Amino acid sequence: MKSDAQNKDWRKALLPFNATLRQAIHNLDEAALQILLIISPDGTLIGTLTDGDIRRGLLRGLDLNSSIESLIHREPLVVPPQLDRDTVLQLMHANKVHQLPVVGEDRRVVGLHVWDELMIPGKRSNLMVIMAGGQGTRLRPHTENCPKPLLPIAGRPMLEHIIERAKGEGFEHFVLAIHYLGHMIEDYFGDGGRWQVKIDYLREESPLGTAGAIGLLNPRPDVPFLVTNGDVLTDIHYGELLDFHCRHSASATMAVRLHEWQHPFGVVRTKGVDIIGFEEKPVTRSHINAGIYVLEPGAPDVLNTGEHCDMPTLFSRLQERAARIIVYPMHEPWLDVGRVDDLERAQAR
Repeated sequence: MKSDAQNKDWRKALLPFNATLRQAIHNLDEAALQILLIISPDGTLIGTLTDGDIRRGLLRGLDLNSSIESLIHREPLVVPPQLDRDTVLQLMHANKVHQLPVVGEDRRVVGLHVWDELMIPGKRSNLMVIMAGGQGTRLRPHTENCPKPLLPIAGRPMLEHIIERAKGEGFEHFVLAIHYLGHMIEDYFGDGGRWQVKIDYLREESPLGTAGAIGLLNPRPDVPFLVTNGDVLTDIHYGELLDFHCRHSASATMAVRLHEWQHPFGVVRTKGVDIIGFEEKPVTRSHINAGIYVLEPGAPDVLNTGEHCDMPTLFSRLQERAARIIVYPMHEPWLDVGRVDDLERAQAR
């Protein structure tokens, strides 16, 4: 997936190879990007020049009328235009650089990535559907008169935490699937104006599971969209999950967490009546469903309107149609607030 997070004023950082230090200082001040891209007459990148390079040149005895040629860093790290934002950030972090020139196959400069601007998320038109209709039976008595997504965490409903985190990554349109005490959720969030986002609602006449409500979307999204359970608190980067899904050309992506469980007893491995080995309290590792997904616009086609359906079933139906379904291994903090002790743990964070 091509990254669009390139500085719009990168052309101000272009400087011909035969320029003087005076010109270089002028361009550095005007571009305010802390780097200059030194080019040949045909626009080919020769190298880069920074404020530090100029200072070192002046200390060596060069003056403002001296040529910049001896100061040019001629083997800078560069990236192609199709590289995605996540990979660009990883390269910048690994190489301890804050600017990264973008060059085409002919080595002509076509852009510039700047760390500070990459860290500011752009607006995303992708929809985010939040499943907020569950009855929260395992959380009673807390949910007798309050829907689970409105239970307070750090003084605010857990659903508000999810929306604000997604908003911070550029998502602006949310659809809340509601059922149990849904009017309370609507009363609290309204149309989303208080958070400067747009909020719509899918009202389930009966519980439709963790996927069934998606079949009620009208109109259907025309780009990939996110789905998350309304009781999942996590530091996952929703935008990175979406980009991962697009890079892998998947029909559906499921965020998963590595779960480890240690057997409380020593295990005896047998073949028939013969003992063939021992394992002392072995650890079993498996991936568990984290309750966060990305779906292609056509994914809801496997649903029947008004039918109860959970996400694993939707994924299985897609797989039966030879659609590509993948996992996104996540490592960020994650908590499924399904039981009273989970709620207490979340409130203590």
